[in-house]
Order: sequence, then C-alpha cells, then structure tokens
Amino acid sequence: MRGGRVGDRLLHLWTWLVIVWLSSPIAVMILFGFNDKKSKSNTTWQGFTLRWYGELFDIDDLTTALTNSLVIAVVSTAVTVVIGTMLGLALGRHRFRGKGVTNFLVFAAISTPELVMGASLLSLFVSGNVPRDSVTIIIAHVLFSLSFVVVTVRARVVGLDPSLEEAARDLGASAWGTFRQVTLPSILPGVLAGAMLSFALSIDDYVVTSFVNGSTVTFPLWIVGAVKTGIPPQVNVMGTLIFGIGVLIAIGNAVAARRRT
Repeated sequence: MRGGRVGDRLLHLWTWLVIVWLSSPIAVMILFGFNDKKSKSNTTWQGFTLRWYGELFDIDDLTTALTNSLVIAVVSTAVTVVIGTMLGLALGRHRFRGKGVTNFLVFAAISTPELVMGASLLSLFVSGNVPRDSVTIIIAHVLFSLSFVVVTVRARVVGLDPSLEEAARDLGASAWGTFRQVTLPSILPGVLAGAMLSFALSIDDYVVTSFVNGSTVTFPLWIVGAVKTGIPPQVNVMGTLIFGIGVLIAIGNAVAARRRT
C-alpha cells in the first residue's frame, strides 16, 4: 500500500513537472510582454510596464502581418470546415467506391512533413504560373488542415445513433430539416473542435507559408525576419492576446458541451 501511494505521488509530481515544462515558454512570452526594455533586445528583464499594450499597433509592418494572418486563418478555417464536415459525414456514414483510398489520403496528408508539402505546392504553383500571394497561402492552409477537420467530424459521426435521424424523417422532417435539427447539433462539438484546430494550425504556420507566400508577410514570417534586429515586445503582447482568446474559446466550448450533456 505504501509503495502504491509513493508511486502515485511520484506520478503526480512528474505530471506537474511536465505541465510546467510545457507551459514555461508561454509564461515567458506573457512575462516579457510587460518588460520595460531599454534596448532592441527583449531578452533581459528590465522592469515592469504596461506601455507595450498601449503601443500595440505602433509598428505598421507588424500590424499588417498580424492582419494578414488573421484574415487568412479565418478564410481558410471557413473553407476547411465546410469541406471537411461534408467529407467527414460521407466517410462516417456512407459506403462508396474509393472510400478506403480516401481514408488513406486523409491520414497521409496528416503524416506528410510540412517541408514536403510546401515544396510540392511551390512546384505546382510555379509550374502553373500561379502568382503567389494570400490566395495561394489560403489554398495551402486548407490543404494541410482539411484532414484534421475530417478526422474529428468523422469520429463524431461514427458515434451517432442513426435511429435519431430515422425518427425525424418518420415524423415528416425533410432531408435538410433532419440535418439542420438533428445531425448538425449532434456533430457540432466535432465541427467546432476541427475549426479551432484548423485556425490554430493556420495562424502559426511558418514552413508551408514560407514556400507559397510570395510578397505577403504573415505574423510568423515577420517574427522570424525580425530576429536579426530584435523582436519587439509588441510581438509578446499579440501572442499573449491570441493565446488568451484561444483559452477563452476552449473554456466556452467546454462549458457549452457540459451544459448539453
């Protein structure tokens, strides 16, 4: 008994150490958003200030890069959710020729290295004389995040009770009415989870975006380019706000799911 208790305590201690280790980069980012730096470098703590929150949008290039990232993430997420939800429904509910191949391609896209995907897309756009800009970035982001939405929606669809939809149709509901009032609310947690994952993958992507961006600069690209001259504290503040909004959305989604159950 004593050995079991000691083992449980060590396991709990190890779990908290891992959590602290994983959270430490985020904590440093948040902390240095309040650093009253006196030089270009923002790597040494020099005092507390709220100045950078008031000067958040004073760097025009950084603001433009953040705007580009947000617009691209929102658009790519919207497209990905629509296509991914339909594909997840098809794979989870229906049988058709090529289903096995489609499942293989979905998981192959997840396991494909970003370097390979970026180089492949660059070759495709160059061969087709497609100008690289925000549109090509959106196309790339849809391609690498689509599989994640498909997998989450498909997992939700597989767990649905088909009798609910059958009951709705027996009561006179149309196909669209059944989907809107029965199917969609049931798979909505999976759709929202896929949307959040797609948005997160898009807004912080660097590798694939660097191949297909052309002259368009996104938030991660701007940060990497600013490393040589020193990353300003506004980057920490923007990262903190993005992280905070993501946490609030996750908490809201969890609370809503708990109320539904």
